[in-house]
Amino acid sequence: MIARIIESCARYRVLVLLLALVAAAGGYVAMQHLKVDAIPDLSDPQVIVFSEWPGRSPTLIEDQVTYPLVSALLSVPKVADVRGQSMFGMSFVYVVFEEGCDPYWARSRVLEYLDSIRARLPATVKTRIGPDASGVGWIYQYALVDHRRKQDLGELRALHDFSLRYALASVKGVAEVASVGGFEAQYQIRVDPLRLRNYGLALSDLIRAVQRSNEDVGARTLELSEREYYIRGRGFIGSIRDLEEVVVRSDARGVPLRLRDVASVSMGGDIRRGAADLDGRGEVVSGIVVMRQGENALEVIRRVEAKIHELRDSLPEGVEFVAVYERAGLIERSLATLKHALLEEMVVVAAVILLFLLHFRSALLPILSLPLAVLLAFIPMALFDVPATIMSLGGIAIALGATVDAEIVMIEASHKKLEAAPEGLSGRERARLLAEAAREVTPAIFFSLLIVAVSFLPIFALGGQAGRLFRPLAATKTFVMLAAALVSITVAPALRDLLLRGKVRSEENHPVSRFVRAFYEPFVHVALQRPKTTLLIGAFAALSTLPLLPRLGSEFMPPLDEGDLLYMPTTLPNISIERAKAELQRQDAILRSFPEVERVLGKVGRAETATDPAPLSMVETLVRLKPRAQWRTRYVRRWYVGRVPDFLRPLLQRLQPEFEPMSLDDLVREMDEKLRAPGWTNAFTQPIRNRVDMLTTGIRTPVGIKIFGQKLEDIEKTGEQIEGLLRRVQGTRNVIYERMTGGLYLDILPRRDQLARYGLQIADLNEVIETALGGMPLTTTVEGRRRHTVNLRYASDFRASLEDIRQVAIPLPRSEAQGERSASIPLGSVAEVQLSEGPPMLRDEGGMLVGYVYVDVDPAEDIGSYVTKAQKTLGRAQKSGSLQLAEGSHLRWTGQFELLQAMVARMRILVPLTLLLVLLLLYAQFRNFSEVIIVLLSVPFALVGSVWALWLLDYHVSTAVWVGLIALVGLATQTGVVMIVYIDQAYARRLQAGRIESLEDIIEAHAEGTVQRVRPKLMTVGTMLIGLVPLLWAQGSGADVMKRIAAPMVGGLLSSAFLTLELIPVVYTYWRFEQLIWRRAESERPSQYRRLERASWASRLLLALSVAAFALAFFEPRYPSLWRALGLSLSVAAPCALGVYGWIRHKLCVELRPLLQRATSSSSR
Repeated sequence: MIARIIESCARYRVLVLLLALVAAAGGYVAMQHLKVDAIPDLSDPQVIVFSEWPGRSPTLIEDQVTYPLVSALLSVPKVADVRGQSMFGMSFVYVVFEEGCDPYWARSRVLEYLDSIRARLPATVKTRIGPDASGVGWIYQYALVDHRRKQDLGELRALHDFSLRYALASVKGVAEVASVGGFEAQYQIRVDPLRLRNYGLALSDLIRAVQRSNEDVGARTLELSEREYYIRGRGFIGSIRDLEEVVVRSDARGVPLRLRDVASVSMGGDIRRGAADLDGRGEVVSGIVVMRQGENALEVIRRVEAKIHELRDSLPEGVEFVAVYERAGLIERSLATLKHALLEEMVVVAAVILLFLLHFRSALLPILSLPLAVLLAFIPMALFDVPATIMSLGGIAIALGATVDAEIVMIEASHKKLEAAPEGLSGRERARLLAEAAREVTPAIFFSLLIVAVSFLPIFALGGQAGRLFRPLAATKTFVMLAAALVSITVAPALRDLLLRGKVRSEENHPVSRFVRAFYEPFVHVALQRPKTTLLIGAFAALSTLPLLPRLGSEFMPPLDEGDLLYMPTTLPNISIERAKAELQRQDAILRSFPEVERVLGKVGRAETATDPAPLSMVETLVRLKPRAQWRTRYVRRWYVGRVPDFLRPLLQRLQPEFEPMSLDDLVREMDEKLRAPGWTNAFTQPIRNRVDMLTTGIRTPVGIKIFGQKLEDIEKTGEQIEGLLRRVQGTRNVIYERMTGGLYLDILPRRDQLARYGLQIADLNEVIETALGGMPLTTTVEGRRRHTVNLRYASDFRASLEDIRQVAIPLPRSEAQGERSASIPLGSVAEVQLSEGPPMLRDEGGMLVGYVYVDVDPAEDIGSYVTKAQKTLGRAQKSGSLQLAEGSHLRWTGQFELLQAMVARMRILVPLTLLLVLLLLYAQFRNFSEVIIVLLSVPFALVGSVWALWLLDYHVSTAVWVGLIALVGLATQTGVVMIVYIDQAYARRLQAGRIESLEDIIEAHAEGTVQRVRPKLMTVGTMLIGLVPLLWAQGSGADVMKRIAAPMVGGLLSSAFLTLELIPVVYTYWRFEQLIWRRAESERPSQYRRLERASWASRLLLALSVAAFALAFFEPRYPSLWRALGLSLSVAAPCALGVYGWIRHKLCVELRPLLQRATSSSSR
């Protein structure tokens, strides 16, 4: 079928080329319409349920809001996890859905369940779901700065909340604009309780009066002089004076008692749970733009920036927007890194092809096929909604070198045909020779391209963050390889007859080919003549990696350099907002003092959004860094200082400079040292990484421990013990247990007997507590576009101490004799007022209480090794009794470690699945299982170079490395396929001519297939290898991830190329010799042939069963010892069977000596 497609495309080349141009134009249009972002969206599908119950304590929120919501939402279909967090006046419930769940379907299901839950919640609780944004939705953050200091923070916040925020929220793709910092202006009524008592009033009288004095009404219409007038009663409060003039009551003579007579009225700030600071210079108002899920991040940012540019003219004089974080910079830097690497790859690959062929027209075929395959890949990217990110473009980058292999092999085969052709060849004869060359090699190379593409399919089965990160890379690499395979059997044959013209150099006259053959030929002849030595070299190379494997370490993901830092210190609970602001300003000033820092925006507490659950004890400071070229350098004393002559020092400085740029780890280390302060625990991460980790696992550090339990006291005790133990573990940079107790409470405990004595109920007492002490929002004023709440409470002098609170007046029920006057008693006569401790915040998961231990690991330590040490430390502590878990409690390691464990478990399945898919495709090509095994030998040889490359570059084994290894399986197999194809052709030609009679004949045939075709093999490996090298020296955002993918591929291709060129011919040669012995035995000694065949099958069966037993021990954890014991037993039996086979074979060789005279004499050497 493939041969017919090739012939048809060569015959109808004009039509094929026109279709190729149309497809290329379609690819270009698709490329222009791709969504663009820095990295794929890594967050889980989730819905945030946010509830407000102002003034309520965390325990009350947990018992009456969070726990009922969590327990009810656990039964929502497709829910994977439900986490709750109870704070002062607020509840956050995170409903995490299974991967692949449609986010809008999830939102509708949650809304459906909320409708049934609301009846069980307190009536005054306001519950809503968060914006339809993902975990990476925070794309833009800015600050409003008044350089002339004419606007106070209240005015700036009002300007932002009632004008600018709505304008930005109207931008297409924006889900929400959240505010943080400044003050929400509020009318504050401060009551004098002494005056209330003098006038015989209660707080309820003031509340009623204010609420009845803030209202507009309508009265339909009135017709006057044939015109219609709308009737309205204007009664909204619009100023402090309006409030002061509110009439509370009138006496018998009609004299009014106004609000100003019993209280003072002023404009102040509402209670707040967050503040922002810019560069350590003081508090500012900040806004956070949250992008809607599924939108094009770059386009949304550009639209937001355009809207901000429009709004600048409407700002008061001296007020301006200051952009602090915008992901467009990260996106552009990341894409620029990959685009630069792609351009370098294309140029280098084209140069390699020209160098090896020295025939410009022939080189045009792969050079033109390369961009065409890339353009075609953009079409399925657009159809399947794969955005252009560093990962999707990285998939194209690692595929570039392999896309032109089919064209290279076809050109080489065509050149071989044309070299042997006579001069003056007609066009028809030329076309016939080229078609014959294509039929010989294109099917095999087509299958090898399919292998490269299919070997990446298991990446699509990765789950969680790893899957969301690398599936776009796997998709684009697969798209490119499939496009390359399609081009190789359609466009390449159409261009072949047009481009393969002119004089073709023979390999004898080709300088590069002569050099390569002269260098390679002695090695391959020595390898074929000394097979045992050659195989021992291969075995030694494989064994050399064993000491390195334990030293590699493991991590979930390599650091993604976003170009910015997020500083996240935490302190003990119950810090006041004013103290938190002072610490925030101190920290920001220190950070801004670093010359590498361009801008600092600190946030303490939370922004006004359901996507931010931060308490006041948590700081999130965004540190915007300058370009790396502007960073300081640091002195490193090199070995040559003071040891070599001065005239050599400049040369050595070029190779190993004494001053090297400061790394990000060095900068973080300096910042950590300067920022250390008593009571604060530092943590550094990056903005996107933090948001994803927080929403995925709830942990903001690389490693965390969740302590599940039934009682807060037990969790607290365990958490403090773990914190102390982990501080002593090597590699711990910072560790803190998030306190579940230690919050300060002022409890007012009613004495029911005294309440009954005065005819009071609990509600009477609580109403006074809520208003007099807490400050009840009575009503909301409407002043144009602005809205301000009206708050009423006792003046601060009357609630400044416990004794003052005991004197708060509790009104008694009025009797008819009292009339309008109200009698009261002090609160202390009916209730106890005392201080106590309680939880400052509560967390639960799946209905169980949980405490978090945050562990910030030193960057020099890999996550896997650190957790192993930490687990051993905790295990020893449990055995010794220094760590005790209460009944019903258990620990769960989480953070990136939890994701790492899930990834490793998935890779245990995916890597064997990859090998199985490759094996099936190889069998479909060769139809011989032995040849398939010989081709697959290139895989372990490739892994040798991968391990050494990772060790030399000091890279840990991460998901990115695993992806590189899976990609390497396909590439290494392809090099083996190319080798076997050429050897097969040489062997088939000699066998057909009757020239395969001995081992020497086989060696000569295989030498011809390896030495004379070494040029295309080196070209295919060289283009793949050189195509990947630019990724290793790439710098900038996203480069660290791509380096981890490219490193095992580059190292593996190097070792695979060397070992494949040497070892595969040896193994293949002696396999063919074994076939020759079997053919002779079958014809000359049939009885011994049957014995040989039985021994062969027995050894194969035992080997297969031992491999299966070890595989079961690896994949079936329930009976590992049983499977290992069975595997060892079979492994012992298999060599015995092989020994029997060898003994029978030896006897046969002795008896067949006359027929194999040349063979035995050769093998005896």
